[in-house]
Amino acid sequence: MLSRLFVDERGMVTVEAAFALAAIAVFLLVGIGAVAGVATQIRCTDAAREIARLTAAGDASAESVGRSVAPGGARVSVVTSGETVAVTVSSDVPLVPLLTVSAKAVAAMEPVGADDASAQ
Repeated sequence: MLSRLFVDERGMVTVEAAFALAAIAVFLLVGIGAVAGVATQIRCTDAAREIARLTAAGDASAESVGRSVAPGGARVSVVTSGETVAVTVSSDVPLVPLLTVSAKAVAAMEPVGADDASAQ
């Protein structure tokens, strides 16, 4: 009777299905987190590039325009040194709170009044 208790396989399919569904759920969550991370990285890259380009052109609204492109809660750092501007945008990934992505863009400052001088 004791050996029959250990040989009985009733319910094994249910247990295997439960483990399979749990594994599928984990893979799905990891995949969604990866997509969210890539999307956040792309938005940070776009915002850094836009802020650097507009700042180099002398646009006073560069940071506000860039923040509209950046993910919500993104941190923006703009450093102007000499003839270049360096912008770093970093943000936490929404579905993966321990993951932070960042992007950096550098642009050469455009000469002030260059368009006015060439028009004359």
